Amino acid sequence: MKFDASQHRSTIIIDKDLSPGLAINAASVIGMSFGHTVENLVGPDMQSADAVNYPGVIYAPLPILLAPGAYILELLNISEADEEIYTMPFSALAQSCKTYDEYGERISAVLSNNIELVAIGLIGPKKKITRLTGNLGLYK
Repeated sequence: MKFDASQHRSTIIIDKDLSPGLAINAASVIGMSFGHTVENLVGPDMQSADAVNYPGVIYAPLPILLAPGAYILELLNISEADEEIYTMPFSALAQSCKTYDEYGERISAVLSNNIELVAIGLIGPKKKITRLTGNLGLYK
């Protein structure tokens, strides 16, 4: 996907029952994955007047919202059926692993409908993302 801030909206939705530490972890992992996989989401580096480099940041706001776990699963099902929405699911299984190798081993042994989601990132047309998430509260 190629992000266009004039057309797209991005958001991360966290299970409202996650502890603050796990919620921050989920949001940071999804944010990192977005930056790695979504073209044009992060802008170029900038420099201050005294030539100190500041790495590029996201072109548009990235609100972190709260929802019940069941709604996160519903968002996954809706977004996977819509080719205009880029989806980044994040699981409790991923949070429980100590290494990436462990994650790979464990997730490959489980059917996707048995994987508990604790967060999801969505990027897509502004109207669609707003329709799906406009009633959710901001993580505070």
